Amino acid sequence: MKFDPSIVQSHCPSPLGRMILAATNQGLAGLWFEGQKHLPADTARWPLEHQHPVLLQTVAQLNDYFAGRRNTFDAVLDLRTGTPFQQSVWHALLAIPPGATTSYSALSQAIGKPRAVRAVGAAIGRNPISIVVPCHRVIGANGTLTGYAGGLHRKTALLQLEGVH
Repeated sequence: MKFDPSIVQSHCPSPLGRMILAATNQGLAGLWFEGQKHLPADTARWPLEHQHPVLLQTVAQLNDYFAGRRNTFDAVLDLRTGTPFQQSVWHALLAIPPGATTSYSALSQAIGKPRAVRAVGAAIGRNPISIVVPCHRVIGANGTLTGYAGGLHRKTALLQLEGVH
């Protein structure tokens, strides 16, 4: 993934561990749990900017989310780091409503690529904006919890927070 040179970062605590947030001039570009899979290696080089308006808004919305006062986010997103295919998958994730889940197969069909289930899974794993782009709402076709870059314990906790049992 190649990030815009205007990228800045901030950090915030959460009930599921410390989070790294990133924004560009275009919007929210990253939200990861510290130490998760596919965390960009170059985040240490990104300047800290705790007063960036998008990062402040996202932290406030995350706090409300974890407190059970919010289940959607309205930050402007910058998803340009992904390929066109990845971006199509990430946009499809945004259509999964809170409290609902879908399967990798259903998501593949939703983007018009029914045979691309594995590629959809790979794109989901590379989702740069955890929680806000709700990749945690994708489960196996048989209802089992499958991989999550932030760890299955976090996926379970996020789904429970949203009322999925």
